[in-house]
Amino acid sequence: MEELVIRDADVVDGSGSDSYRADVVVDGGRIVGIVKEAAAAGCQRPKARRELDAEGLVLSPGFVDMHAHSDLALLRDPDHSAKAAQGVTLEVIGQDGLSYAPVDDRTLDEVRRAIAGWNGSGDDIDFDWRTVGEYLDRLDRGIAVNAAYLIPQGTVRALAVGWEDREATPEELDRMRQLVAEGMEQGAVGMSSGLTYTPGMYAKDAELTELCRVVASYGGYYCPHHRSYGAGALEAYEEMVALTREAGCPLHLAHATMNFGVNEGRAPELLSLLDEALAAGADISLDTYPYTPGCTTLAAMLPSWSNEGGPEQTLKRLADDETAARVRHDLEVTGSDGCHGVPIEWDTIEISGVGDPALAEYVGRTVQESADVRGEAPWVTARGLLLADRLATAILQHVGHEENVRAIMRHRVHTGGSDGILQGAKPHPRAYGTFPHYLGHYVRELGVLSLQECVAHLTSRPAARLRLPDRGLVREGYVADLVLFDPATVAAGSSFAEPRVLPTGIPYVLVGGRFVIEDGRRTDALAGRAVRGIPPA
Repeated sequence: MEELVIRDADVVDGSGSDSYRADVVVDGGRIVGIVKEAAAAGCQRPKARRELDAEGLVLSPGFVDMHAHSDLALLRDPDHSAKAAQGVTLEVIGQDGLSYAPVDDRTLDEVRRAIAGWNGSGDDIDFDWRTVGEYLDRLDRGIAVNAAYLIPQGTVRALAVGWEDREATPEELDRMRQLVAEGMEQGAVGMSSGLTYTPGMYAKDAELTELCRVVASYGGYYCPHHRSYGAGALEAYEEMVALTREAGCPLHLAHATMNFGVNEGRAPELLSLLDEALAAGADISLDTYPYTPGCTTLAAMLPSWSNEGGPEQTLKRLADDETAARVRHDLEVTGSDGCHGVPIEWDTIEISGVGDPALAEYVGRTVQESADVRGEAPWVTARGLLLADRLATAILQHVGHEENVRAIMRHRVHTGGSDGILQGAKPHPRAYGTFPHYLGHYVRELGVLSLQECVAHLTSRPAARLRLPDRGLVREGYVADLVLFDPATVAAGSSFAEPRVLPTGIPYVLVGGRFVIEDGRRTDALAGRAVRGIPPA
């Protein structure tokens, strides 16, 4: 007898088609039977050792978080309710060009310090891996939800070239090609870049194109955080489209926003650009989070020249008064490349987390507010915080536009990504709320998307981008990564005031046929594993 039958569910199967009522049978981690309208037809109903009454609930494929920063959180926190409780059954990590494989000892130490604001210092983690394959093996020991990995181009450059702003030598480029090829062979699904983050931003297009050719040869895709989301955003999108067309590599645009005042109301221009490229044969997808503010580190705002050489060199420059004055001018007058070419507005920069608990008083305030309390210029406050916290400070940046958010999420190649940074005392609520916020706010309350459309955006579309042949749909033979939610009550519990509140209306989540959320509570199941890329035939 089979393990589980989910009775009388309203199945929204991920295809975008109309829902239907069915009994769904799960056994051995897969969907083994779907009996539509079983009760109404009066037919023999499937039986199993356990029966779950799903009356009033929608059954859908598990949600895929196409842009996650859980690289260490998956190892640090076996509970991982921040994602499991949202119905996320697969996260794509290794984002924005900086993560923890492939590395050597030197690079690992540098990367850990560079992205401490994203993932913490990692002092509580046993870094017993160096290669992509070894990291994926570590995930296979058991994690809360599944994870796929992107090779981080900035880490690759740090390993092969260092943190200097210069072109790679032919030998270094060959080494980077080799590292990318090895990572793809070991199971990565593609490559990411952070082209406003050092050292990845030092790579010119020709270098990126060569690495993308390698990625494409293994059936992977390129996921860039491109060179600007502010001034020059459209040009930056065009650059990535042209680069990947030249390389013959599929393109997935990370957190495809149009932020800052210069881009208010300009989402239609981005979508027109994408439509033209798609019509010409480009293979493009994108992800967004359903909120207006962004989230990153305070150090990411700095001009790239001040970050050259790695974190220790950045700290030395900030400690030097003359050099710090140049940094301030770039930030406040010129508009640094780290701040997307737009002069920084300190009243939009909210401190969301610090590495040093002694600095907790800054959390929840903008830099401007803290400066006012201290009776000093905002730059003085920001500089002092960067030095005291050794660059580990995380921020929210309140620069988005609601009309752009809504327009982009309607696009036919859109998928959902939380960009969720779980570090810090007051993280962005998207880390805990992205997927129920789509379903509750943008589907039920606003009607921006239909329920069937939205579920397709969060399930089958990302599974297709990841080239996963047995995930993303409710189909016989598919992996039983499933979510049961109440369409009348599903909602994000998290808010900017209280960001760590779990969602409502998602009572059941299964990963590989095992309940990770049951009756609204996290079980002790560690059912997730690394989901490896599939090499081309």
